Amino acid sequence: MQGKKQYQEKLFINFQLSEYIPEDNFYRRLKESMDFNFLYKMTSKYYGKEGQKSIDPVVFMKLMLVGYLENINSDRRIISISKMRMDILYFIGYDLEEELPWHSTLSRTRQLYGQEIFTSLFKIVLKQCIDKGMVAGRRQAVDGVFVKANASLDSMVKREIMKDAEAYGNELEANVEEKATVVNMDINNSKDSNGLKPKKNPGNKTHYSPSDPDAKMSVKPGKATALNYLGEVSVDTSSHVITHIQAFSADKKDGKCLAEMLGSIIENMEENGLKVEEVVADKGFSCAEALKALERRDITGYIPSRGQFIYERPGFTYYAEGDYYNCPNNEKLVYKGTYQTLPGVYNKEYKLSRKICNSCQLSFTCPVYEKRESIIRETVEKNCYQRMHQRMQSSQAKRIMRQRQSTVEPVIGTLVNYLGMKRVNTKGLIQANKCITMAAVAYNIKKLMKHLTNQTISNTKAIKRMLLVAISNTFQALLSNHCRIFNYQ
Repeated sequence: MQGKKQYQEKLFINFQLSEYIPEDNFYRRLKESMDFNFLYKMTSKYYGKEGQKSIDPVVFMKLMLVGYLENINSDRRIISISKMRMDILYFIGYDLEEELPWHSTLSRTRQLYGQEIFTSLFKIVLKQCIDKGMVAGRRQAVDGVFVKANASLDSMVKREIMKDAEAYGNELEANVEEKATVVNMDINNSKDSNGLKPKKNPGNKTHYSPSDPDAKMSVKPGKATALNYLGEVSVDTSSHVITHIQAFSADKKDGKCLAEMLGSIIENMEENGLKVEEVVADKGFSCAEALKALERRDITGYIPSRGQFIYERPGFTYYAEGDYYNCPNNEKLVYKGTYQTLPGVYNKEYKLSRKICNSCQLSFTCPVYEKRESIIRETVEKNCYQRMHQRMQSSQAKRIMRQRQSTVEPVIGTLVNYLGMKRVNTKGLIQANKCITMAAVAYNIKKLMKHLTNQTISNTKAIKRMLLVAISNTFQALLSNHCRIFNYQ
């Protein structure tokens, strides 16, 4: 006989939300294992004594976490999804009939709180990971990733146009009685003083986005150009736990970011009794600022040098006392001066008479003359690069670099693809830093909860083994006593 389900809503129902959330549910376990009440004291300075009550700081932070744990970067969708999920409602402390906060409240509260609130949450989660023995702290792998900004390339305008528009706006405010004319901000239709359209591909020096001035144009090989931020991530190589994360402008070099990040990485470890001894990064972090910062802090770096900083000139000998080079033909290349080739980059030049090189019999095999020059150019920070290059030739360095690839790169892939760090839904560098910090918090929480689950399973198995051993010993004792009684009789 075919059955047919008839649905009829009950007028009255006895329902308790906690009874319908399984014991092994992720949000239930997170609610029971982590206390967010510290937020009340930390956020009290952002509120007055009178007026309408704000959203509960704990509820706000939990909703933010839900967004990243569910890979949602829209405040509106966070609220709509939370309404339909009983486990999320239980996690944030709401019942079925309660109305959730308005989505715009999340955006306003995020802007209200300072970065220190989000950093404190990150440090608390990191401390729990360290207390559980998940972090060694000795070796840190660092890498960067472009995070899409909440702005479009189509919104970019010329900086001169914006200056003119701002001056025009100020003039209109001073003469409000005059009729205003519309200023065209479209870079595709605007023309310069010669009546020519601007280049099709604007750059950060000539154009910017009025909706998000901090977002910068950048491109990764194989990807389309976009307005991005640069997220730098530090990961502990022993357990893949994130130890620090920070947002930078997308036009900033990785090496300069590393020099700025080192202080925070070391501080996060020292606060928990750990010491950073080694830092591993790819070739993009090779710059004098980063190498000198590592040496100042007595940290061993493993960073492959760029090709232009590896000086291999067979037959050329450098003499530090006279600051000159001797070529294979025993001719002297003397120091001529130090010149700035790029902003903040200085190169030393050593020259030899062109006539001597032209008459030299070794000119065809000379690594300097083959470029049709008689000049040796090298950075003033050559010693830093040489020390790093020598270290990178060891077998240990090659092993560590393979470890870096299997450590920090999968972590970044998880953040971007599964934890909402592919794009920020805010404006400005300060707000973007809050977003990527929360993505790192979500990542570490998932690692922590998985570790606690595995630990519980291991403890359960250990208890079972102990019970089996105890039962076996008891049975053997009873059997031995029985045998003795039987033999006595």
